[in-house]
Amino acid sequence: MKLTAFADFGLRTLLLLAASGERAWSSAELAQHLQVSRDHLVKVIQRLAAGGYVRTARGAGGGVSLAVDPGSVRLGQVMAWMEQPQALVECFRDDGGHCNLNPVCRLRGRLAAAERAFYAELDRSTLAECMHPGLRAYARADDQAAPA
Repeated sequence: MKLTAFADFGLRTLLLLAASGERAWSSAELAQHLQVSRDHLVKVIQRLAAGGYVRTARGAGGGVSLAVDPGSVRLGQVMAWMEQPQALVECFRDDGGHCNLNPVCRLRGRLAAAERAFYAELDRSTLAECMHPGLRAYARADDQAAPA
């Protein structure tokens, strides 16, 4: 299973925001610190806000900040939310997809079980449990060097 860049950016954004405490970041600051496309990150932030994970405010003193306690954020729930528009395989699409093997396929049930197991395993961990001790220093760093 390969995660989309969208979900990857979402998790990285949440980790950085969790390490930042109450600090609000502009999307440009976040994109620069995470070394990702700002345009893509804006869409990620919008999705995270729609899920209630982050809060956004416009104008002076505004920005993006974590809206929830990192200890309450289950990774599987975040991943499922971020990946929601994406079907793992064609036959998982809302419209049933266009796979001509559907009537004679036994793969679908196994893939569905594997997907459930993937999210269940991630749900065993919270955002807080994934915070490296050096992450707070990285969130405060003026340079863009990767954390050790």
